[in-house]
Amino acid sequence: MAQKELNTGIYGILPADIDTNLLLEKAEAALAGGVKTLQLRDKKNGFKRKLKRATALRELTLKYQAMLIINDSKQLALGCGADGVHLGKDDTTNLMYIRKDVSDDFIVGITARADAQYAKAAISHGANYVSFGAVFESQTKADVPVIGLPRLTKACSMFPNTPICAIGGISMDNIVMIKAAGASYAAVISSLFDGTAVEIQNNATNMVTLWNSAPSA
Repeated sequence: MAQKELNTGIYGILPADIDTNLLLEKAEAALAGGVKTLQLRDKKNGFKRKLKRATALRELTLKYQAMLIINDSKQLALGCGADGVHLGKDDTTNLMYIRKDVSDDFIVGITARADAQYAKAAISHGANYVSFGAVFESQTKADVPVIGLPRLTKACSMFPNTPICAIGGISMDNIVMIKAAGASYAAVISSLFDGTAVEIQNNATNMVTLWNSAPSA
């Protein structure tokens, strides 16, 4: 199983399907503020355009010594030289084959939402980290059920040897509680990326500072 892990702390998920220049502007603002992991979600573009955008983002993350994860596409992740891929809740079967096709230092994350048995299966098939949530009500995915902090804490205790990524409604108001629950990563979207480049950089700096100064579980 792969040993490489994401940088702990703030895991920035870039807004999906926005203009390339705006995407890179938001990404660089977050990186300049200290975020060390970004995820690209690109659902609507053709592969060539996706690859061009992902490659530009990869160059940017390397400039800031940060990591890049691609949502859903192993092909795109390998094509742009990303650090790994994040898969949805229906991809455990694919995970078995993906793990065989990539190097040991290629990161594979998977969404479990609130399903501990699914998480266990994903870990056994080579997932490097598992995402649980929505922890709080989410503006981005309002249809995802809220699991709450107690279930996040339980998930972290069930899988002490696997990094857990918390997602859903995470902001500066509650990010300290996410770390206290035992999560290794706090995935943030709107609370980080809404606003101007200056606001995004300030958001990033404040979130990173809060996370780094907060006590662990």
